[in-house]
Amino acid sequence: MKKVLLAAGLMFVAGTAMAAGKPCEELKSEIDAKIQAKGASGYTLEIVEKGSAADAQIVGSCEGGTKEIVYKRG
Repeated sequence: MKKVLLAAGLMFVAGTAMAAGKPCEELKSEIDAKIQAKGASGYTLEIVEKGSAADAQIVGSCEGGTKEIVYKRG
C-alpha cells in the first residue's frame, strides 16, 4: 500500500513539473544545439506568443504552452 501511495505521489509531482513547461530560453538553446548538430545553417529560432507563428514552422512549446519557438530558413 505504501508503495502505491509513493508511486502516485511521484507521478503527481512529475505531472506538475511537466505542466509548468520549460523556460523558453532553455528550450530554444536545446533545439538550436540539435539543429546545429545536424549541420544546418542559415536559420533563425524565435520565441513568439502562441498562435502568432504566421509563416514559420513551430518546433517547440514553452512556458506552460503560452509561447512557441518557431524556425525560419533564410
